[in-house]
Amino acid sequence: MSGPVNVLVIVAVIALVVVRQFSAQRISGDRRWWVLPGVLLVMAVREPGLVDPHHQALSVTVLAAELAVGLVTGAGWAWTSRIWRAEDGALWSRGTKATVLVWTGGLALRAALYGVAAMLGTDQGTPALLMALAVTLLVRGGTLALRADRISPSYGDAPEGVPFRPAGKDRV
Repeated sequence: MSGPVNVLVIVAVIALVVVRQFSAQRISGDRRWWVLPGVLLVMAVREPGLVDPHHQALSVTVLAAELAVGLVTGAGWAWTSRIWRAEDGALWSRGTKATVLVWTGGLALRAALYGVAAMLGTDQGTPALLMALAVTLLVRGGTLALRADRISPSYGDAPEGVPFRPAGKDRV
């Protein structure tokens, strides 16, 4: 894909994720939270320019720093999200004000990394941004799934692996 298409994909994914994050979203148990980050990772690896060929060591160092920022941002995003169980037993999630701070901090750190890379003369293209975004979403999804698994079932739900049988009439 071309650079402008990659930028459009990145902007669309960020817009989708941010809008969805700050509205209540049902956490489904289908375990497909890794699909979107996986597609972004494949797109990043397939594109040329992940590493600047003229400054390989510096480019890899900046990429590693950006992936570390992605890891921290994804984990912070997941841990600042509120998770709750509704009356019907469904799990829900929504970002909080702290989530906004995590996002803002992550974006500021990424901008600083791009600025440092530009000052040092290395080119960090859109594949690096795609990969960092994929890592952020992957860590966020995995951490949120782990947190959701730890929430005990609401009253009346059967434990996992035990079929639910509605209670019969009370006998007097």
